[in-house]
Amino acid sequence: MFDKLRKDRPLDLARQTVRRLLSARGEGNAQGMAGKLIEHYEKLDGAQKTAFFEFLASEFNPDPVAVKTASDAYVADPCADNLIRLCKVVEPERQELLRRINRAPQGTAAIIKMRETLLTQLRANPSFKAIDADMHHLLGSWFNPGFLELHQITWESPAQLLEKIIHHESVHAIDGWDDLRRRLQPDRRCYAFFHDQLPGEPLIFVEVALVPGIAKDVGTLIDKKTEVGLAKTFHAAIFYSISNCQPGLRGVSLGNFLIKRVAQKLMQDIPSLKVYSTLSPIPGFARWLDQGAPLPDIAMTSGKTRKWSDAKQVLGLAEKTWSERVKAGWHPNQCTSTEKSALMRLCALYLMHHTVTPAGDPVANFHLSNGATLHQINWGADLSKKGIAQSAGLMVNYLYELEKVEEQHEAFIHKTVTSSRGVERLI
Repeated sequence: MFDKLRKDRPLDLARQTVRRLLSARGEGNAQGMAGKLIEHYEKLDGAQKTAFFEFLASEFNPDPVAVKTASDAYVADPCADNLIRLCKVVEPERQELLRRINRAPQGTAAIIKMRETLLTQLRANPSFKAIDADMHHLLGSWFNPGFLELHQITWESPAQLLEKIIHHESVHAIDGWDDLRRRLQPDRRCYAFFHDQLPGEPLIFVEVALVPGIAKDVGTLIDKKTEVGLAKTFHAAIFYSISNCQPGLRGVSLGNFLIKRVAQKLMQDIPSLKVYSTLSPIPGFARWLDQGAPLPDIAMTSGKTRKWSDAKQVLGLAEKTWSERVKAGWHPNQCTSTEKSALMRLCALYLMHHTVTPAGDPVANFHLSNGATLHQINWGADLSKKGIAQSAGLMVNYLYELEKVEEQHEAFIHKTVTSSRGVERLI
């Protein structure tokens, strides 16, 4: 009994501190109490953190009666006072709790770590969605791009920061210090967003290769033995990797602003650059093939539907899944020209028509919703084990023409993918 009480004490203290922090006394001493709450929370084990989130989910929701009263008043008279009153009663008290936690030293970092844990529990605990919505709402405001600082990461950056870049690279793993050194040479750039509440902690970073033209395979970009290019040959900036460093900021828009900010900076710093493109993976393609390459639930011409069916038949997707073929040793360098054409056709259909659906490719959705053009699909562009497993070795160039991104972003919202004639010819 005594052991149980001792074990539960951090959870009890956390709950008590939450209530004190939200009291009038807590408002006057928010910084000190918030620090105590963070200390108590960090002592909780996994089950206790779940119990703490259950406490936040059940105790601090808006009063339904007050919401209805304020809503009825606003419907009857939509004046400014009634709107303000409605907004006030609709806001969960949890948001004020988070704002007060944020006043503590390291409060912002604590909330981000708290949300990182919360996100892992959402599927098992749907009631936690309201807490996540509150956190996402406030973090989206606190990490508005206007508050972020863009810095270039160089070989002269602090070693601790360089270690974090190695650790967080999620697209093309960095194989130690020599590999990182090559990625920071004059023809390679790395830029990251920082926030003054997380000193020394990159939020998200992008790696860029400065090359003569649009790159068609990633091997030459990340090969640490590749010779360093001369500045006079820098005509294209290839964004080949973008990595998030803070899981607790998932869903907070950072990447789209980072790419545009970096493109604008490169445009100012290197006038010879004329092309801004990505060389991107297609992480959902093999999974879609394993599902039988289903047609999206949108209108398509009979010609495209027939070509989609013919390509599936060539690949034999009805007899064996794509993953089974890869495990059996399939490789881009060993397939027939007919099979290559079928894969390229299905990939073009996938990117042009499946991306606009909720189950579409996440990387394609990111770039196309950001206003980029689906410019080119490259065969044998990533021959790593990961590249073959997730996208049959295919990679995509998404072209950023800054004067067109707003118009193309608008088109994508209305389910239209802007693609080049070269991609359209694959179909």
